[in-house]
Amino acid sequence: MSDVSFYDYAKLSAEAKANLLRRSETDISGFIEKVRPILEAVRAEGDRAVARFGRELDKADISEDRIKVSEAEFDAAFKLVDDAVIDSIKFSIQNIRSFHEEQKPPAMSLKEIRNGAFAGDRFTPIRSVALYVPRGKGSFPSVTMMTSVPAVVAGVPELAIVTPPAPDGTVDAATLVAARLAGVETVYKVGGAQAVAAVAYGTETIKPALKIVGPGSPWVVAAKRSLAGVIDTGLPAGPSEAMIFADDTVHGGLAALDLLIEAEHGPDSSAYLVTHSRRVAEEALAALPQHWARMTEQRVAFSRTVLSGTCGGIVLTSSLEESYEFVNAFAPEHLEILSRDAFAHLGHITEAAEILLGLHTPVSIANFCLGPNAVLPTSRWARTFGPLSVTDFVKRSSIGYVTAPAYPEFAEHAHRLAVYEGFSSHAHAVSPVRDAYLRGDGER
Repeated sequence: MSDVSFYDYAKLSAEAKANLLRRSETDISGFIEKVRPILEAVRAEGDRAVARFGRELDKADISEDRIKVSEAEFDAAFKLVDDAVIDSIKFSIQNIRSFHEEQKPPAMSLKEIRNGAFAGDRFTPIRSVALYVPRGKGSFPSVTMMTSVPAVVAGVPELAIVTPPAPDGTVDAATLVAARLAGVETVYKVGGAQAVAAVAYGTETIKPALKIVGPGSPWVVAAKRSLAGVIDTGLPAGPSEAMIFADDTVHGGLAALDLLIEAEHGPDSSAYLVTHSRRVAEEALAALPQHWARMTEQRVAFSRTVLSGTCGGIVLTSSLEESYEFVNAFAPEHLEILSRDAFAHLGHITEAAEILLGLHTPVSIANFCLGPNAVLPTSRWARTFGPLSVTDFVKRSSIGYVTAPAYPEFAEHAHRLAVYEGFSSHAHAVSPVRDAYLRGDGER
C-alpha cells in the first residue's frame, strides 16, 4: 500500500514533526476572504440571500418561503425513516440524555466563606442558541442528537437547528426525527457560512441567536471566526480527526479498521495510526485493501485521500514514550487506545478531547450512542477546550452575600487594599461614610 503515508517518527526532522500536526482548517485565511461577501449579503438582504446561496452553493431547490421546516415536514419524516432506525435514535438519545443530566449544575449554590459571608454560583440557561448540523458529505442525525440533547437538558428556551438543504430542498428525514425526539422543533434549511451569518444577524424568517455550536467545514469555521464579535461561536469544531494508538497486544487489522472511521468523513479529515510496533503497522497496511473492499466508493475515495495526504497515515514510533509524545503533541479530537491493557496507557495521555479505551469502544459507538458528547474541539484545541456539554448552554453568575455581623471585618480588609491600589471610591464605599448610611444618619 505505497499510497498510504508512512512516517518513521524517530527519523523525522523537527519541521517534519510539526507538519504532522497540521489540520485542514489550520490555515483558513483564504476562506476568510471568500466568506466575507456571503456574510455581508446575508446581513443586508436576509432571506433573499439565504435562499440565493442555497440555490447557488448547495444546488438546492429552495425559496424564501421554504427556509423554515414546516410541521408537516416533521410529521412526514417519521414515515420516511425505518422504524429500526427510529429505535436506534431513541436508544441513543436516552443514553445521551442520561449522561448529560449528570452534568447539569444546580441552579444556585452558596458556601459560607466566613461566618456570615456567603459566595457561590448561579447558573441560568443561555436565552437562544443555534445548533449547526452539517450535511455536505453525509447526513448527521447523530450531530443533531449531540447538540440538541444537552441544550434541552440545560433548559435553553430558544433553540434552532441550521442545516444545509438537499438538492430537492428538504432536510434529511432522520435529522428531523432526531430533532423532534430530542425536543427541538425549529429547523432552518441553511448551511455553510450563510447559516452562521443568518443566526448571527437574523433574517425575516430566522431569529438571531446569542450562540452557535456544532461542527462544520472550513467555510463554517471561517464564518465563525469572522463573526466572533457578533455571536458566541462556542468551541472550535472543524473537520473530523482521529488518532488510533495501538500497542503490540493488538492485531494491526483492527487498528486499520478503526483508522478508517473518521477518515471516511471527507477529504478534509485527519486520521493517524500511531504505534511503536512494526508488526502492527505492517498488518494495518496489509488489511486496508480488505476494509476498503467493504466500503462504498465515495467513502473509499475520502479515506484514501486522507491516508495518502498530509493529514493522515501511519506513524511508526521507536517506543511507547514516543507514541505518547506524538499523541499529546497532536491533541486529537478522537483518540482510541487499542490495547488489552488500555488503562495502563491512560495516565500518559493528557491532550485529547475524547479517549476511548480498549478493544470494544470504537469511535463509531462513541459518535452515535454511548452518551458522552461527540462534538469535540479540533485542530489541537483539545489542549484548552473539552467536549460540548450542558455547561456550554448555561451561563454562570457569581453570587455574594455579606451579612451585617460579617461586614466590618470584610470592610476593613477591602478598605486597606483599595487605599493601597489608589481607588478612592472603592475605599469610601467601605468607610465610615457607609457606616453612617447604614445607621440611618447618612448625608441627605
